[in-house]
Amino acid sequence: MPPFIVRLAYVTEFLLALIASLMLWAQAGGQGHLDLMPWYDKLVLPVALAWVTVLATASAATRQKAWNRVTVWCVILALLIASAMGALTYYYHLQEDEEDEGGGNAVAVIAVFAQDGQS
Repeated sequence: MPPFIVRLAYVTEFLLALIASLMLWAQAGGQGHLDLMPWYDKLVLPVALAWVTVLATASAATRQKAWNRVTVWCVILALLIASAMGALTYYYHLQEDEEDEGGGNAVAVIAVFAQDGQS
């Protein structure tokens, strides 16, 4: 296979892994928590996860055995990055503002008292 097609396949895999990691993070962690995070947190971790994914694929494709030392280390790194994403989401979950505990079920009570001499 010509090398430019292989490079194109790796670039395509990187872009798909980047989109997949962002979408999974938004769905699993909640978009509200992602909205609280600074932009660099939302950039670094998904790009690192996509890069490790492509590195693992390239290692598995170019070596004689698919599960080699580099591939195993890439899987370990991917799990560490995913754990960092979960920990960061949990941190921002704890830092978000507390809203109304009642959820809008508060009842207003209005009392009207009749004064002496008036009906």
